[in-house]
Amino acid sequence: MFPSFELFGKTISMYMICALVGIFAALLLTYRLALKKRLDEFQMLWMMLFSFGGVVVFSHILYAFTVPKMVIGVFSNLDKIKTFDDFIYAFNVVFGGSVFYGGLIGAIFVFYLYTKIKKLSFGDYSDIGGMSVPLFHFFGRIGCFLSGCCYGVEWEHGITYHHSLVDAANSVPRFPVQLVEAGLNLLLFIFLFCLYKKGKANHKILALYLLIYPVYRFILEFFRGDGYRGFLFGLSTSQIISIILFVCAVISLIYTSRKEDNKVLRF
Repeated sequence: MFPSFELFGKTISMYMICALVGIFAALLLTYRLALKKRLDEFQMLWMMLFSFGGVVVFSHILYAFTVPKMVIGVFSNLDKIKTFDDFIYAFNVVFGGSVFYGGLIGAIFVFYLYTKIKKLSFGDYSDIGGMSVPLFHFFGRIGCFLSGCCYGVEWEHGITYHHSLVDAANSVPRFPVQLVEAGLNLLLFIFLFCLYKKGKANHKILALYLLIYPVYRFILEFFRGDGYRGFLFGLSTSQIISIILFVCAVISLIYTSRKEDNKVLRF
């Protein structure tokens, strides 16, 4: 598609541009909603920025778990790493890719930790932060489509890449799974935003996201053509994590609902 362009002699990645637009949109959304809800808007921005740091770190860590053979290969040849360039090459082999779910888990962990340290309401802030995830991810998947990564299975009516950053994606018509997920992410954001505005899911927005997203992510994984992300028991790494997150979301919603019922009874 359109993976990059040249500007002042520098190669600019379209994925990076889309990711930055997504980050800006998420920060703007959370800032304005925090103001309207009379939460501390600056604390909201700080926890979002720290969470994006968690995205970067944990997404690369989870990637390392999906390529165990490469990791073992690097550690089996540590004696061959003699220069700084060798170290950078080995580091890129192990941590050079990223997995969305790793970033998501890292962001939630950092977000939760921040609220505990600052003694803020995780429920109030996570309602806003949770809404920003599918919005950010919408732009991210557009970036994936333009770059040619996270590509779909071969499909005669699909889109043919010629300049994808991943050689395996080129010259074969592929199902535009990135665009499908981008569209679903946008619809999910709109749905959660409507619930939030109507006040019908207080302290449940993040759990609802973790309930809904894993369902269509699990299904879309069957239409992904990049099989290098690791498989276990016939399922991809992302499908296994989808199941775990879905179960955790169900437990969280049950726990929150029972907690609310107990408050009503005590009243």
